[in-house]
Amino acid sequence: MSKVAKNTKKPSKGIASAQSLSAFVKSICDVMRRSNCASALQYVPELTWILFLRILDAQETREAEQAEALGTTFTPALRRPYRWKDWAAPWSDDTDHPKTPEGDAEGWKRQALFAAGDGKLFEFINRELLPHLHGLDIDVRTGQPNPAASAKQRIIGRIMTAVERVRVDDEANLRDILDKVHEISIDDIDDTHFFTLSQVYEDLLLKMGEKNSDGGQFFTPREVIRAMVHTVNPSLGQTVYDPCCGTGGFLAVAYEHMARGLGASPASTDIERLKHKTFFGREKENLVLPIALANLVLHGIDQPNLWHGNALTRRATYDALFKHAPAQFDVILTNPPFGGKEGKDAQKQFAFETSATQVLFMQRMLAELATGGTCGVVLDEGLLFRTNESAFVETKRKLLDECELWAIVSLPGGVFSTAGAGVKTNLLFFTKGKRTERVWYYDLSWVKVGKKMPMTLAHFGFGSNGELLNDDDLPAALIADWRADDSNAGMPFPSYARMLSSRGASRYSWSVDFAERRANAREALEPLRENADRERARIVDLKDELKRLKKAKAPHASIQAVEAQIGNAEKTVRELEAEAATIDAAVYDLKAINPNVIATVDERTPDQIISSIAELGKTVTDALARLRTLLHENEKQEP
Repeated sequence: MSKVAKNTKKPSKGIASAQSLSAFVKSICDVMRRSNCASALQYVPELTWILFLRILDAQETREAEQAEALGTTFTPALRRPYRWKDWAAPWSDDTDHPKTPEGDAEGWKRQALFAAGDGKLFEFINRELLPHLHGLDIDVRTGQPNPAASAKQRIIGRIMTAVERVRVDDEANLRDILDKVHEISIDDIDDTHFFTLSQVYEDLLLKMGEKNSDGGQFFTPREVIRAMVHTVNPSLGQTVYDPCCGTGGFLAVAYEHMARGLGASPASTDIERLKHKTFFGREKENLVLPIALANLVLHGIDQPNLWHGNALTRRATYDALFKHAPAQFDVILTNPPFGGKEGKDAQKQFAFETSATQVLFMQRMLAELATGGTCGVVLDEGLLFRTNESAFVETKRKLLDECELWAIVSLPGGVFSTAGAGVKTNLLFFTKGKRTERVWYYDLSWVKVGKKMPMTLAHFGFGSNGELLNDDDLPAALIADWRADDSNAGMPFPSYARMLSSRGASRYSWSVDFAERRANAREALEPLRENADRERARIVDLKDELKRLKKAKAPHASIQAVEAQIGNAEKTVRELEAEAATIDAAVYDLKAINPNVIATVDERTPDQIISSIAELGKTVTDALARLRTLLHENEKQEP
């Protein structure tokens, strides 16, 4: 007799925030951990493809309903029995249970597999479902791209390419996971928090990194990304690119920003352009790329044009989704890896060779940014101030000569602490096509942030939609010192967002005149170079003299004297060149040092300081005496 599954229909749960989504997904991970997916590097990919197929099914259902209402044709990417609603959705024989377009109760295939016996669900997924999904992109018989695949099918195939089999080893646990995932409905998720899969993924990796386990990869906090996107303000018609896109955070946030800018009733042509021809990225890691694709599709980017491979060597693993990418892009938003070391294979691709990954990415971005295009990038402090390596200096020279570097934001040291990294970072914003004459700096390095107090968009002075926040809506810790200063009474707090439009001066912002810095350097370099040229000319004359003396077989002492003069002159040239190089390199020290910091000076005399120390000592002595008294009294009361 065939088995019949219990009625597993559950009421749909509303997920109104990223926090509740994270908690819900954590409960799913708990099931995975007890079923052969103990490591995050095992359960995160498993979670990704299952969640993706669930939300994809919900999206296609909604799109089919919309097409029917408009009287148009809808072609689904997946068909029976490979849709979530067929093999994964919980089944019920209730009359009000949802039906498939063919009239079957949702979950009909799952129920048939359950009735057929243990192991049949695994067998279907591993032998039928996964090969079918892989074949959407690559023809399994030829190993070549499937010419009949739609753009969405090609993306689905890429997302599923790393999934060879189900990792969960118990069917009861798998059904439990499917039931839980089914409760996530796009109709129940607030649009403002719409399925932040990458955030959930990052949360898991961060926790893993904190335990010194097998993760802890580096990701950019979403609030920092949003501040960067609001600053650059990309709009429809521009291409947006991330050369090291990770889980797609910059592209996803840029999409949200640009979609919001289309208004409540956007034209269908505008939507089509935004979803298909706007977002481009590259990613190296096999684990991360499928998650990036899933994240972007589920955010609403129907065609994320992602390239898989090493962006520095330009060796592609898979480039079919990047075929129509332009050579240059209007907007670049990124956080290149820093601290990494690249080999000669990557270095030889660049004009200024170095093993420093972030410097190579910076050179690549300067080449890939279109004239008139704008870049927002996270960079480590080292790249800004280092002037002792030629590649660092020359890359910054190229940046300042070919682009207008119009803003540098100094971030607190704890911004990336939740990502397992305490490195000091800065945000750089520049536009290609005009030489840098003046750089505006804004200092946020003094703000206290960390794992328990992460940096928020409000610290930048932005509201959730990029609007300027009033002082009452800013974090209290941000404006406390400002309000405590009577000289600021009645004046609005000079937040980054408030100062950005004018790029004016304040307690936290200032400008550096790079035209003047260049001019001063030229003035200082001129006598050094003139002296070096004179010494070089003198060396030429001395070498001619040496040649003459040797030809005339002059006394050895005479020859040695001229050789010594040549050696001294060459040494002088080297010293002059080194001094000139130091002055020239100093021009490209971009480190943010706030000249407006209000230093607290202790104006007490030595006697007053000694008296204060003595008073504190007396307070401690008195406190210890009281504690001893209480201790003795307690001992007397004990039987």
